[in-house]
Amino acid sequence: MPEPIESWWARRQRSRAAEVPYAPGAYRDAWARYPVLVRQYRPEHNRGLLLSQVPPAADVWLTWLCDVGHQFVATPDEQRHRPGRERRRSSWCPTCADLASPRRLPAVPMDPAPKRPRDAPETAAPVAATTDPPPGRGPGPGPGPVVDGGERAALLRRIGASRPAPPRTPRTGRSAEVGQLPSAGEAGRTSPAGRAAPAGHETQRGQAPRGGRTWATGLPSGPPRPSPAPSVPRRRDQLCDRTPDLPVGEAFSSACAPPPASAVEEQLRADLAAAIAFTAGVNAVRLARPFFEHLEAWPDVLLPELRVAVEYDSTGRHGLEHVGHREEADRRKDRALRSAGWEVVRVRTGGLEALGPHDLVVSGLTRSTVPQLLDVFREVRGDLYVDAWLR
Repeated sequence: MPEPIESWWARRQRSRAAEVPYAPGAYRDAWARYPVLVRQYRPEHNRGLLLSQVPPAADVWLTWLCDVGHQFVATPDEQRHRPGRERRRSSWCPTCADLASPRRLPAVPMDPAPKRPRDAPETAAPVAATTDPPPGRGPGPGPGPVVDGGERAALLRRIGASRPAPPRTPRTGRSAEVGQLPSAGEAGRTSPAGRAAPAGHETQRGQAPRGGRTWATGLPSGPPRPSPAPSVPRRRDQLCDRTPDLPVGEAFSSACAPPPASAVEEQLRADLAAAIAFTAGVNAVRLARPFFEHLEAWPDVLLPELRVAVEYDSTGRHGLEHVGHREEADRRKDRALRSAGWEVVRVRTGGLEALGPHDLVVSGLTRSTVPQLLDVFREVRGDLYVDAWLR
């Protein structure tokens, strides 16, 4: 269970038998890939302790302050896994996240009828209005009952139920409703023989005009046109049906693959194409198991000849990319690609740590990045095979 920072620090002092259990800077590298959390942490609100003195897995309550000024309490693990599917800067603060996506209030049903004006004083007793006034006499001089919309609707229903239903007379001619057939005399009066058809609607006997109804009965002349079936959105647990039926591990061009996310990925692809020959125009790999409603994965750069996928990872503008839950998705993606016969090489920047055995941890895309990638390709596939594809 998380505990306050004072209790946690005192317990660590006793367990480690040291006045300063964690020296400043002990966990600087672990927090370096969370630049937003480094800015949100304030030592003056946390007993003067530095963030580099707190292990990322510590079960302790820390006080954070977002860029807007909202102060909140959360554990390091909660903060590291706070970003979700939305790529918004407000994801790092619970208050900002609630303000960015406000909850919709339930709609209040309106009264079926407006309230009557209160002409009588508040103490006036309501007058019973469940019976009709005598014939020839209007309502009494006193004011009627003061009721709101709901009571008035119930009152009208009771009055309507007590009255006898008036005899219904069938309507004829063009006012006849669909489903009520007129009598023989009425049909004769409403037929083209009894009256002339409107201008522009000259039809033969029994033939339907342009409106789709016959002059004799007023009913539709044929079966109604079927309405188009509404498009049902695909649920998240349903697989996409646009993945072609290819062998597992086959590279292809997918219509579902998103466009490149940054110009750095395009530059990395161009630099690799200038150094080594590989098939261009493919952006997906057929998988054996589903990966986020798809049987395919979309690495940044694919080298089908070597069966190597290259990923360029950075924390992004707001520090949301490839951290927290997105890091877990990256690990799952790597396992899916390796099970399909591919090897994944990630170029990790912005303080991100290596996820796999062949990942490169660099400061950014520089002139030495592509030669380092070629050396990693040689370790994975062998010098002889990789050098055969060099330009």
